[in-house]
Amino acid sequence: MMQQILRDMYIDPDLLAELNEEQKHILFYKIRQEQVRRWDERENQENQENQDQEKKGERSIQWLQGCDGDVWVWVMGDAPGDKPYEDIIKELMGEKARRQAQQEKREEEERQQGEEEIKRAEEKRARELYISLEQEQRRSEKDDKEWEEQLRRSKMADQEMQRKARRARDEYKRQSLRAIEKGRVAGLSGLFQQGPVVGIGPTVAPFRRYSDVPAWVRAPRPSSRECVLLWFKEEQTPKQAGYERNSTTIAPWFHGLISRQESETLLMNAAEGSFLVRVSDRIWGYTLSYRTADSFKHFLIDASGDYYSFLGVDQNRHATLADLIDFHKQTSGSKSDQMLHDIHRDLFISHQLF
Repeated sequence: MMQQILRDMYIDPDLLAELNEEQKHILFYKIRQEQVRRWDERENQENQENQDQEKKGERSIQWLQGCDGDVWVWVMGDAPGDKPYEDIIKELMGEKARRQAQQEKREEEERQQGEEEIKRAEEKRARELYISLEQEQRRSEKDDKEWEEQLRRSKMADQEMQRKARRARDEYKRQSLRAIEKGRVAGLSGLFQQGPVVGIGPTVAPFRRYSDVPAWVRAPRPSSRECVLLWFKEEQTPKQAGYERNSTTIAPWFHGLISRQESETLLMNAAEGSFLVRVSDRIWGYTLSYRTADSFKHFLIDASGDYYSFLGVDQNRHATLADLIDFHKQTSGSKSDQMLHDIHRDLFISHQLF
């Protein structure tokens, strides 16, 4: 530490304040010795340089000398009027404290300025987000209003369609009643007179063949037994419905217009897989009644158009009722297994007919 002080010719005031008086005197003595040594070395060097310069006729510099003929030296604090060393140290420490306080103040001002800039940036970002959210809210409200308007229009359209459908049904009913009142279905009571029979067994409904029945209007579904009989006579008899294929013989599986209970009674003692076909009183078509192992199954056959098919499950369409029956009898074990699974897995297994 002493070598560094002598080399730099400087001692930190804080370190100097920690020294006692004896240590300070020793330190000043050592510094003084080093100064004298340096001065002597410098003087010898300058004297040599001056001599060289005088030889060359150049100007030279000489040290100021005191009364004693030696180089004049001023020691801070020793000369008359000089401040005591302790006061000088205090002034230096005070100056250092002021500089440090100013530095800290500048740093604090810079920190506050940075915080204010950050705060302004946050407030600006918050305003931008608020505006964005407000615009999004307005768009959402606009979309909701548009959706509600579309929903309202859709409901109004559905209601209007329902009103039109009701009016059409009411008008159709009125026209049907008016036609019945005018006698357009006159002579229906004669259908139950004795005549040629279509069907098999004691529960077969008789049909009378005649051609003088007036034209009539078909409703979406049968409204009475009389309408079913008229439909069968006018539309199904010409198509040989209930007959064997390419034959004038009534099929053994066809039982005419009988009820569900009557069909189950006929199948009660039959083997599993037995079936019969009867005219349906629920749709314009037929019902296939089928005997399972422990119960009965009934499948509707749609005949309202120009073809025959199982209602809702069978995509195959057949020209005649006999074609439909024969098709499923022949394919029940091969390509139509998936369709038969939808109707009944064991449909037409034994093919025991009545």
